[in-house]
Amino acid sequence: MGIHFNYKSTRGAKAMEKQAKREKKLAERRAKKLAKSNPESQVTKKEEAIPLDTVITLDHLTNPNKK
Repeated sequence: MGIHFNYKSTRGAKAMEKQAKREKKLAERRAKKLAKSNPESQVTKKEEAIPLDTVITLDHLTNPNKK
């Protein structure tokens, strides 16, 4: 009888532990992903964009000295 006797009684607890472990890993992955897509980098991209009301000329595209 041995190990088979307590298998059913501990099955629920083991399933809950596995679920908690899965959720913890998922939360760590989400946190890592959010840290990677830093909001500061998104702000700099917005600053580099040309405003919508200005006309884009050849000078905007080819002049390396302008930002």
